[in-house]
Amino acid sequence: MNMRKWLNLKKGADGFHSDFSVNGDGSVAPDRSERRKSCSDDGRYAVVPEELSDEWLTEAANDDIGQSRSEKVDLSMFVGTWNVGGNCPHKDLDVRDWLRTSSPAHVYVIGFQEIVPLNAGNVLGTENKSSAAKWLSLIYEALNTNPGRPRNYNPTTAVDQHHQSTLKPRASFSDLLSLEDGLDQEEFQRFFTTNFNNNNDNDNDDGINDLNTKQNHGFRLVASKQMVGIFLCVFVRKDVCSHVSDLKVSCVGRGIMGYLGNKGSISISMTLHRTTFCFVCTHLASGEKEGDEFKRNADVMEILKKTRFSRSYRTLGKPIPPDNILGHDKIIWLGDLNYRLSSTSGDVHEFLQRNDWPALLEKDQLRIEQKAGRIFEGWEEGNIHFAPTYKYITNSDCYVAHTSTPKENRRTPAWCDRILWKGEGLKQMSYIRGESKFSDHRPVSSVFSVQVSMPLNENTIIKFLDPKTLKSSLLPVCAAKVQAEELLLSKTKSCIETTPRFLGVARKLMSY
Repeated sequence: MNMRKWLNLKKGADGFHSDFSVNGDGSVAPDRSERRKSCSDDGRYAVVPEELSDEWLTEAANDDIGQSRSEKVDLSMFVGTWNVGGNCPHKDLDVRDWLRTSSPAHVYVIGFQEIVPLNAGNVLGTENKSSAAKWLSLIYEALNTNPGRPRNYNPTTAVDQHHQSTLKPRASFSDLLSLEDGLDQEEFQRFFTTNFNNNNDNDNDDGINDLNTKQNHGFRLVASKQMVGIFLCVFVRKDVCSHVSDLKVSCVGRGIMGYLGNKGSISISMTLHRTTFCFVCTHLASGEKEGDEFKRNADVMEILKKTRFSRSYRTLGKPIPPDNILGHDKIIWLGDLNYRLSSTSGDVHEFLQRNDWPALLEKDQLRIEQKAGRIFEGWEEGNIHFAPTYKYITNSDCYVAHTSTPKENRRTPAWCDRILWKGEGLKQMSYIRGESKFSDHRPVSSVFSVQVSMPLNENTIIKFLDPKTLKSSLLPVCAAKVQAEELLLSKTKSCIETTPRFLGVARKLMSY
């Protein structure tokens, strides 16, 4: 492990921790206990082996097989970053104030820097994972302890309507296929009628699912990854977990000798419903001498260039997972970017006394470099209405620059800890800092409203249809799925024949 670190050898994409079962390529492994996908499921796509030609995919796409209608809904996402200064968290550390939002988010993306001291032993030696485990435990407890009913919770949002349908198992087309041979006409019709009516029993007269009795949501760890002192983890609400796929992780070292992990980035790529996300947690080059900002610019460019996600399969009816950062639909860049203020300490002290953040931000190196087009062109950052987050005396509200500390140890206050984003359908709802005195940095957080594409919920569609419309609408949807399966089976020379069985079920559905 140490040799791989010293020589900057890439680890496999499966080198991250998750509550999910993960395949060798880093993708989420399906639950083997689940039934096979059917036309009543959200994810109508086939996993296509790499050895099959592009011609096969083109043929399938031209037949519009596996495609389904989709809608855009808004999810909430919490993003937080904190340089903890090499301090190991104690069990009484309360992170709930930092993670608290007006209502629980669907996704929590949390990045740390310096979770271990950046000494030679940690940089060159075996990864020290004890601190990361403690942070995960604190976060998990904060997100899952007595969640209660969130304030301002709206039970009629489209996404909650969609996920409510997944709480109770429902009859699928593959279930009907398996029952066809064992039931006569009367029994089969009774089974179909019972299950269809049961699905509608959960709905109110206005067609909106009743969530008043819905259980409180918990959160599961989707992925976490550590590289020396950089640590990134993603938690997802339990009812959203089943819609996460294509998990990939990539690390880029930019520290000692230009590639060790005391500085650099961890990136997590994932697909949520049909929208691809990339979360990039970074710790860039430090220093406040003139010209140090160009080192940070170089770090950003190298991270964008060297971050690559392995890709070992293709999907039918879904976009091919991107293999770099900029290929994703939505990107969030967080961390200790280390950009400082191009100003004298006297000016900074005067502006700090007046809380004149706009005047100070005119000297912010990140904004200067961005306006000049040298870095983060086309990226967005919210308005900053909080004091600089660095550098404080630990367990104090005093900046180091305002003390009698020897001059060589002083640091001009700066907004080192930042959150930026790129992509359509991302709306920032808040951008604030926390007030924990645990380290010499203050934590920073942001809440986003995130627009994602998801398949239309067939349950929601069908319940508004009359019996005549039901017969005409259900059959084409099922036929498309069966055709996709037949095409895949024929291309792989399978001996399974599904057409006769489908026609038998279709006749019974039409008769009903």
